Amino acid sequence: MKQKSTATKSRTDWKRLSAQRDEDIDFSDIPKIDPALFKKMVVRMPEPKELVSIRLDADVLGWFRQQGARYQTRINAVLRSYIEAHSP
Repeated sequence: MKQKSTATKSRTDWKRLSAQRDEDIDFSDIPKIDPALFKKMVVRMPEPKELVSIRLDADVLGWFRQQGARYQTRINAVLRSYIEAHSP
């Protein structure tokens, strides 16, 4: 049985948004951003990944590839979840 991709199609009404004027956008639920806030901010770049060679069963690799783009990122996320579940 072929698996569906986990990527979902956007339900955003792009035509409506393109037609909307800036004055019509409701910003009431967004906090005001001032220069003082930017002084507190820190840019954190992601840690670089390490390139490795790993042997996986063909069906395991095939399943991840069927999930679509970024399958290697998903493999990393599964391994990270395993570590977190088995760490004290």
